[in-house]
Formats: sequence, structure tokens, C-alpha cells
Amino acid sequence: MNSEAQFDSSYDFSFREMEVGDKDYFLSGIKSVSEATYFQCEILKKGQLKLEIQVALLPDGSAVSLPNAPFGGFWVYDDVNSEVFASFLNSWVFFLKEKGAKEIKITQAPCNYMSHSDWVEYFLQKQGFELIHIFNHQFLEGKKRLKTELKTLLSKYSKKVKDNNLKVSVGNIQSFNFLNQIKSWNQSRGYSVSFDENQLIAQVSTYPERYFVLSVMQEAVPVGHALAVKLTSNSVYYFLSAIDPKAKVKIVGELIMVHLLKLAVEQKASFLDLSSSEVEGEPNHSLMFFKSKFANCSHNKMVWRLML
Repeated sequence: MNSEAQFDSSYDFSFREMEVGDKDYFLSGIKSVSEATYFQCEILKKGQLKLEIQVALLPDGSAVSLPNAPFGGFWVYDDVNSEVFASFLNSWVFFLKEKGAKEIKITQAPCNYMSHSDWVEYFLQKQGFELIHIFNHQFLEGKKRLKTELKTLLSKYSKKVKDNNLKVSVGNIQSFNFLNQIKSWNQSRGYSVSFDENQLIAQVSTYPERYFVLSVMQEAVPVGHALAVKLTSNSVYYFLSAIDPKAKVKIVGELIMVHLLKLAVEQKASFLDLSSSEVEGEPNHSLMFFKSKFANCSHNKMVWRLML
């Protein structure tokens, strides 16, 4: 279905069923819930894309942007007249309601992924959306800062790596055996494991160049793993990790962070996203403190809801 509503002579609104395709934030081009109907919603000016959002309408009536992803929300590529955006929001909400949506839930990307996020969220609040959760992501930002920190940290840890007979490998995923160790190690520490393995394997198979596994080995035995994702062309996102609770060496976590940073530099990223640190909705203070050793700023990720 493709419907367009003309606002004035230069802007058009487009609401249509989404087709799978490549996007810079590649998860916005994936249909991760087979039972959902996905919609591509856009503002165009003289035929040029100015703003877009992808949303999945689930069987229970929830319209979500985006399920099974760190975030979704609006992507603004150029300045959009505020009256036009307010009108678009009204039309978009009406469109989703007509399609059977009972609620709309948006997880908006932090502002370093999308510089207009604050502007978008201002209008979401004015539209009647309720802020239901805030996640705080820790970042290391700036290409020059990334390179400087990497040089310092490699020098700092080089002797410890040698003294403990450690080796770190980083590369695209060739095998998924490491996932079993991540699950086992986290479960033995009492941590909940909340990723969908089948979905992850499917995404890695479709976008192998976007996913990386980091493994810390001691005498050829794995003692730590981490999964990193190139969510956008200018970022590296720290997604999942675990350390063997039986490991004797104490610097496995630090080495994972150092080599995440190394990966970000090699991928020419503008920032490294160390993600949020929560346990059952509450701040994980020890993890936040640990990440602060490798971060230089933080940005919030907002979750908004509108009941229809």
C-alpha cells in the first residue's frame, strides 16, 4: 500500500509497506518479526528524502520502532520545517491508527547517531507522547581522540598481555561457538541472557561485514568474548560480552575494551558506543564505572509511547 498526503507545493508525506533494503543503519532495513507488518514513512521535499521512520505493527496492536534493535525512531537528513513535521506526526499517527495500532512505541537514537534527536523528541512530547524510559549510553567520541586513547592503552597493557601469555583476536564471525560460552559464562555469574540467537545468526549471515567477534585467549584457551556491531558507517557498537568466571587473569575486561577501541579506529568510526548499563531497569553502577575508564561522554536514548 502506498499513500501520499501533500502538505504544500514542496513537501510530500509517504506512508507505505516497507521493502527490505540496505540502509546506513542497517537494522532499519530488516524485518525482524515475521508476524509484523512493516511500514516505511517519509517526508520528501521536491522528491528528495528529508526524514524517515520505519515501524513494525505487531499482532497485538503495538506499533514499534524498532523491535529487536537497539533503537529505531526518526532519521532526519536535512532541515524540515517545524510545522511540516508537526503535521507529519499527526498524519502518521492517524495512518497507524487506521491500520489497527493501539499504541505507538519509539526508541529514538542517541543524538550522536542522529543530530536532530532533541528536536524530534520536543515534538513527540508536544504530540502527546509519554517518556517511559531513559537509557544512558557511554561513548568514546572523536576520531582523533580514539586514536590517541588507543595508542596510550596499547602501550599500557602490552607488558601485561605478554606476562600473562594472552592473545586477542578480532575479526568477522566465522563460527557461532563463542555464543555458547557467552551464555554459559553469564549464566554461571547469575546474569540473564536476553539475546535471540537465531535472529542474531540470521542477521550475521545477511550482513557478515557488520559483525565482529573479539576473543581473549590465554594459552590458546578462550577466557573472554565480545560481540561488536557496525550499526552505522561511522560507529562501532558494543553489544554482548562475557568473561570466564574461572579465568585467573584480571585484565580480560580491559583488553576487550582496548580492542573494541582498536576495531573502531580500524573501521574509521567517529565514535565507539559502549551501550547502556542496566540490570532489570536499574543502573549497574559498577559497570558504568568500569566503562567510564574508556569513555569521554554519555548520551541518552529515550523511549516514547502514545496510547491510541
